[in-house]
Amino acid sequence: MKKIILTGGGTAGHVTPNIALLPALKEADYDIRYIGSYRGMEKELIEAAGIPYYGISSGKLRRYLDLKNISDPFKVLKGLGQAIRLLHKLKPDIIFSKGGFVSVPVVLAARFCKIPAIIHESDLTPGLANKIAIPAARKVCCNFPETLKYLPKDKAVLTGSPIRQELLSGNPEHARSYCRFRTDRPVLLTIGGSSGSKVINETIRAQLPALLKKYQVIHLCGKGNLDDRLISTEGYAQFEYISQQLKDMFALADIVISRAGANAICELLALRKPNILIPLSAAASRGDQILNAKSFEKQGFSYVIEEENLSPDSLLQAIETVSAKKASYRSAMAESGQMDSIQTILNLIEKELAR
Repeated sequence: MKKIILTGGGTAGHVTPNIALLPALKEADYDIRYIGSYRGMEKELIEAAGIPYYGISSGKLRRYLDLKNISDPFKVLKGLGQAIRLLHKLKPDIIFSKGGFVSVPVVLAARFCKIPAIIHESDLTPGLANKIAIPAARKVCCNFPETLKYLPKDKAVLTGSPIRQELLSGNPEHARSYCRFRTDRPVLLTIGGSSGSKVINETIRAQLPALLKKYQVIHLCGKGNLDDRLISTEGYAQFEYISQQLKDMFALADIVISRAGANAICELLALRKPNILIPLSAAASRGDQILNAKSFEKQGFSYVIEEENLSPDSLLQAIETVSAKKASYRSAMAESGQMDSIQTILNLIEKELAR
């Protein structure tokens, strides 16, 4: 049996593509293990999928001044030693990394142990963790054609992002019943990322009376962000986080309002969902979500509101615009030529194993 170790963590975007690969890897008869951080969200998600999980030390390498910049490199070195010992013990044939800082010591350990590693970059430009890992990788997968120019030509492969296939089989009536919604009004689905978004939450709730005159709203607001005053509001369903019912909520939604993480927008593309993207601001990130959103806007897939321009009025205007042009957005997404990312990546893994 072929052995593969998956790695990646820190945010849901560094885990869900790995989860999307699991059924195909199992069908291809791989023995699958996972290396992540001790307490990251990846631990709970991977263990729930029934995959053996191994935690290692990890530290975040920051581009800005922070006292943790003194201690975290030692955590990375500790994680590197732990990863080397794990690879000697588990003896995988190949490593697949979805990124995040916990993946850095694993990919570096793979080079030390002479094990081939393939990494995946979701965003339009490579993040710091993958920049460190690229020299140790055999191949680098990416989502956007624009990303190829940032990668070594002999390593870059345009694959797209693995999409969880269960998202494509949602039942809208299950979500309608779960949310206690009527059948005579369209539905907005708002997703602020795995941790929620304060600014999106506040904007949605500020405009809620106007929205509920015409729409019903599913609001995934993040842990600790429920508003108890709105629990009994008709046509408004708020949740901290949704797992099993998410596919049904996607199926029910007429328009999705979302951050612009690469995996999230690739799921919207696969589902052909008209959408409004509100990328994380450059002040709070390296600007990758802004680039992702602009790429989708340019291709006609999305309406974009930059966070600095977000207000209750601008959001309402965006919703009305997208509602009037839903057919145009769906048509552009249908013509996108989106790749079968899972099979493409599986073929790449098999090719590297055959070398």
